[in-house]
Amino acid sequence: MFFTDRRDAGRRLAIKLASQRSKKHILVLALPRGGVPVGYEIARSLNAYLDCFIVRKIGAPGNPELAIGAIATGGIRILNEPLIKELDIPRNLIDKVTQYEAVELERRETLFRRGREFLRIENKTIILVDDGLATGASMTAAVLAIKNQRPKHLIVAVPVASPETLREIGKRVDETACLQTPEPFWSVGSWYADFTQTTDQEVKFLLDDAARNWAAA
Repeated sequence: MFFTDRRDAGRRLAIKLASQRSKKHILVLALPRGGVPVGYEIARSLNAYLDCFIVRKIGAPGNPELAIGAIATGGIRILNEPLIKELDIPRNLIDKVTQYEAVELERRETLFRRGREFLRIENKTIILVDDGLATGASMTAAVLAIKNQRPKHLIVAVPVASPETLREIGKRVDETACLQTPEPFWSVGSWYADFTQTTDQEVKFLLDDAARNWAAA
């Protein structure tokens, strides 16, 4: 199964999540930017509120694509300590990268939420969405941050995932929903015909549209 684009993937994933429609107090939280088009279609199908949950990867100094941890909404920071030890990365460099990413996290909070308060998570069914799972660093940070706020039920929903990563994430949440877990796993983008980077403008449009038209949680 290949996806035309992220919104197509969201529509297909929404079918898998159809049993959630009967539940009250559902909140779809999407990891921006790529998770928002997926989450938009899920929220529309379930008539649920959509919001973003922002996570920033902490990249290794000199190799920013290599994730050594992540930070998330709520002041959560997780670090891959074995990898940090293996690479012998000084703490002051990790702190410097973390501070930089914290500024970007706050910028995105302001940009995407546009004055809307972040909704309470406690005692709600949370569907946490991204466009796929590779290493899972960002999703793990999001899961830890959300669990600190005591959701009633936490579901991680992605169109495609590394089987190993999905298994590890599954140990931390109540339920997972995924359409494809290919082995071997190459990349998230290889399962999309159009994997063009989602823009800030698209994220703002989708979140604004959701806030105007669907049920408030």
